Amino acid sequence: MYGMRHTPRMLEMKRLSLSIGVGKKRVLAVSSVSLCLRPGRVLGLVGESGCGKSLTAQAFLRLGEYQGVSREEGDILLDGVSLFTMNEAQLRAVRGGCIAMIFQEPMTALNPVFSIGSQLTEVIRLHLPLDRRQAVERARMLLRDVGMDDVEGVLAAYPDALSGGMRQRVLIAMAMSADPSYILADEPTTALDVSVQARIIALLRRQQRQRGLGMLLVTHDFGLVAEMCDEVAVMYAGEIVETGSVREIFDDPRHPYTRALMACRPEVVPHGQPLAAIPGQVPRPGQWAEGCRFAPRCPLADASCRAPVRLDAWRRGGHSARCVHGART
Repeated sequence: MYGMRHTPRMLEMKRLSLSIGVGKKRVLAVSSVSLCLRPGRVLGLVGESGCGKSLTAQAFLRLGEYQGVSREEGDILLDGVSLFTMNEAQLRAVRGGCIAMIFQEPMTALNPVFSIGSQLTEVIRLHLPLDRRQAVERARMLLRDVGMDDVEGVLAAYPDALSGGMRQRVLIAMAMSADPSYILADEPTTALDVSVQARIIALLRRQQRQRGLGMLLVTHDFGLVAEMCDEVAVMYAGEIVETGSVREIFDDPRHPYTRALMACRPEVVPHGQPLAAIPGQVPRPGQWAEGCRFAPRCPLADASCRAPVRLDAWRRGGHSARCVHGART
């Protein structure tokens, strides 16, 4: 259905809500989220840990269903075709073939009992009509593309013999193995040493631009957003609270949560001064405040924040914020 010769024009999440089990009941963990990915563009999904970013990213491949996550409403459309109407065979063609994912912890994404070569060639042959010899040659090419020097040594190695940076390069090669149109990168540098992060970021950026990929970049790092992204969606407590271009978000953030995140960046803190922090913590699913979910932590909160707030409570062109005080500067 989808493969190397088909390039979908759009991957769209429309008002998707997801629930998880908490005790004997189910509660929303992602609430009416809409996102749009296009070829050649990078969308950054930003927020603190516990905001629902990873659940949202995994929903594009329906991966959360294996961990008991359920869709309550909404849809995900690939060129207008709902992923929720696809059977298992169709989903297998989409996963890795059209949409691939790079996870944040490579040791949990790679099987420790199989060599890198066997895992990489298995993925290749799952999606492409190649025999074993052809798959091995493609694996060599992919590893060279991601900057591996000792290709034969990496193919023969097991995951625990590689450094964190090398394992992440293997995952990137694996994600690119069937020439996908879209990449979901979930905190792809979090588990890596600082010295390795810059090289992985440069590699991701190069692969995305050379291949014209649409990408969802899940991160809490605004520095990475500035380097990689075209648009940004800021997430808090399971919902999108602000969207806009990178320039709009950086130059004119309108939601208090976005401003607070921006103030926590190390590069904006004077040398020798303590890093800024947002008081309190992200509420767990089922414990969200009525109205604006950020209100309990927000210095601008007042009685007007107790009513439900739409994402376009403040809007200017394609820039919108879920805040009744968004007009404040």
